Amino acid sequence: MSRLKLAGQVAALGLVASLLILLTWKVVQSDRSNVAQDFTKGKRPMAVDFDLKRLNGEGSLRLSSLRGKVVVINFWAAWCDPCKSEAPRFQSAFERYRDRVAFVGVDTTDFSGDGRAFLAKYGVNYPNVRDPNGRVLSDYGGLPIPRTFVVARSGRVHAYIFGEARADQLDSAIREALAA
Repeated sequence: MSRLKLAGQVAALGLVASLLILLTWKVVQSDRSNVAQDFTKGKRPMAVDFDLKRLNGEGSLRLSSLRGKVVVINFWAAWCDPCKSEAPRFQSAFERYRDRVAFVGVDTTDFSGDGRAFLAKYGVNYPNVRDPNGRVLSDYGGLPIPRTFVVARSGRVHAYIFGEARADQLDSAIREALAA
């Protein structure tokens, strides 16, 4: 009986130690600057480059290959309710601005099959890439999502929309970036 009790105490101590390590890691990670924090502080940060596998197409997409164009980056996931509501707005904006603006959807922390089904359900046909473990999302601000960034031709973030993007917000941010 005392052996079992000792094993339970060791397991509990191990669990507490693991939680302390996780908490320390989280505090260190949250002190790390990200694009959303920098923009919110009034800075115009460079968009963090990424090279991710396409979800609706072959190969991968590197963000820096779009430099010189205004780019709309939208972080979403199939399980995200606000993402479902805003998906048709992004498709509509893509159709209006497709000749002047590049759109990139970033499906994050999702299964690829869920992401593909989401794109089909909402008729999204602009380029979408997959960020399965949220690494790129973390560089841009992390959860919660959705998050949208409008990047100027220079590669600097021109606008940031946290949460579900309204059509007027998105249009305004795109028009301002095009005029800059």
